[in-house]
Amino acid sequence: MTNRTLTTRLRQLALSSLIAGCAFAAQAKIEKVRFAVDPTYPPFESKTPQGKLVGFDIDLGNALCEQMQAKCVWVESQFDGMIPALKARKFDAILSDMGITEERMKQIAFSVPLYDTHTQLIARKGSGLRPTAEALKGKTVGVQQGTVQERYALAKWQPYGVNVVPYGDQAQVESDLVSGRLDATFTDAAQAAIGFLKQPQGKDFELAGPVVQDPIIGPGTAIGLRKEDTALKTAIDNAFAEIKKNGTFDKLQKKYFTTDISIQQ
Repeated sequence: MTNRTLTTRLRQLALSSLIAGCAFAAQAKIEKVRFAVDPTYPPFESKTPQGKLVGFDIDLGNALCEQMQAKCVWVESQFDGMIPALKARKFDAILSDMGITEERMKQIAFSVPLYDTHTQLIARKGSGLRPTAEALKGKTVGVQQGTVQERYALAKWQPYGVNVVPYGDQAQVESDLVSGRLDATFTDAAQAAIGFLKQPQGKDFELAGPVVQDPIIGPGTAIGLRKEDTALKTAIDNAFAEIKKNGTFDKLQKKYFTTDISIQQ
């Protein structure tokens, strides 16, 4: 077989697979999606005084369900327990600002990347702290359990004399930061800038030092899924492509953020 013939054959097989995949996706109707969220993480997700779930991830999930013509069901869960609970089938997907990492990909699948926010240190104004082991030596830094920020801090800072304290949710981290039990917190910069730093209790704090980029933190955020749920992944990926195309995603991100958090190709 010549190289040209082989190339043509491979292209035909690829096209056939694509057509078959599209046909399967068209047949696989998703009726309902149970999304897990941690409602202590504004502006991504939080609760109003009346108990209503609100935030960017909530609006994004509702937009995806509307595109899929599926019912959205929201399941509240602590972030550090989401992957085990997903595998135990307590819900269908994780939509809670979960970054894509190699470690997580060993356990679950991800949708296409949805958005990319940054990770930074938050400290009291004028503290001079920076996100390095040298600057934080002897200091106490709070992180939310199960996050990429926790993994980074434990790997890069704790061995060099930084006291890293994990918390069950971000609200607890912020409370101890304000009270002085913590010197800093390491978190999603968008969450801090639009959430905590905009609140009265955050007025004495600021983003401290540069954005931290590292493979531990990962390339962006996506929806976590069970590896075997390929039909749901296809449906979500297709729905996201459509809301990107029709401008819904751009409208939502501008509602919550002052910078573009879309994935840059």
